[in-house]
Amino acid sequence: MKRVQSVDFLRGFTVVLMILVNTPGDWNHVYSLLLHADWNGLTLADFVFPFFLFIVGISISFVYKNKKGKANASVYRKIFIRSFKLIALGIFLNVFLPYFPFIKIEAIRIPGVLQRIGIVFCIVSILYLSFSKKQLLYISFFMLLGYWLWLAYIPLPNGNLPTLDRGADNWANYVDYLLLKGHMWQPDYDPEGVLSTLPSIITTLIGVFIGEILVSKIKQKLILLTTIGVCLVITGYVWSIFFPINKALWSSSFVLVTSGYATLFLVIFHYLMDNKGYNFGNLFKYVGANAISIYFLSMVFANSLYLIKVDSQISIHQFLFETFFVYDGIAMQLSSLFYALIVIGFYILFAYFLYKRKIFIKV
Repeated sequence: MKRVQSVDFLRGFTVVLMILVNTPGDWNHVYSLLLHADWNGLTLADFVFPFFLFIVGISISFVYKNKKGKANASVYRKIFIRSFKLIALGIFLNVFLPYFPFIKIEAIRIPGVLQRIGIVFCIVSILYLSFSKKQLLYISFFMLLGYWLWLAYIPLPNGNLPTLDRGADNWANYVDYLLLKGHMWQPDYDPEGVLSTLPSIITTLIGVFIGEILVSKIKQKLILLTTIGVCLVITGYVWSIFFPINKALWSSSFVLVTSGYATLFLVIFHYLMDNKGYNFGNLFKYVGANAISIYFLSMVFANSLYLIKVDSQISIHQFLFETFFVYDGIAMQLSSLFYALIVIGFYILFAYFLYKRKIFIKV
């Protein structure tokens, strides 16, 4: 199958956004757009993870399209192995980065970005191989509806009515605290927790549906995709009146709004790159070719700069930022952004090096 340039572009663009969000020069001076919403709401940073899962879904539809209904043990074994690798890499980041060289098993965070990607990839791949498109649509609808009813209306075991606020009477937090006590990002919630993984499966399934349309022979597919994207966004915002847009909860409205925007974003670049032949996205495509590897390396390298000290007080990260990016007359937020942009430039060059030498690290 001919490569879909816009999908490669969107994958790389999303990883670049991940690095931009994760590597500011100073966490105390970051533009609000690049910080996650405190609770309800959307910022640019909140689009990054759902966009990536959306692309995972598109990739699943491409890779397993000809294996639906006839997958053998070898196919499932490869799915499980890849999922295990992703989860293991995520656990490694949680073990190595915060605690090296003194590993504190009792305080290791279990959830994480790569862990969720691994789990969701496994579940969605199996669902895609096992069920028809109509069945998957039913699964998606009832899971989003059921998730809302569960979080908003089913009383907690202690008899208290649930809330959608951050705190003890939130179902997502209750389940995480019950299963992951001491192993969460924060004591009162984890943005990649157990319960919120369920609706993230639907984000990926929507990517599967979009991927199938993208490579289909349907006439006027861009109009169809645009219509789907607009409907997802509108439905999500309407639903947000009752179930607020919330990344930490991965609320049903969050699923629809972010998936809708991802679809519309993809439509624009599919028209420009695959239909009109504009080839302006190579830099992002280089990153997309080794997306997981670049993301993993960026996390290891960035956090290592915090761990390694120039002296007893100053880390290499702080030394580099304050020496080369902080100047009188330049706002700290701008300096912090410049640092992140330089980091992005480094990883784009590294991705280019890998791409030109045909080095593609599979996870």
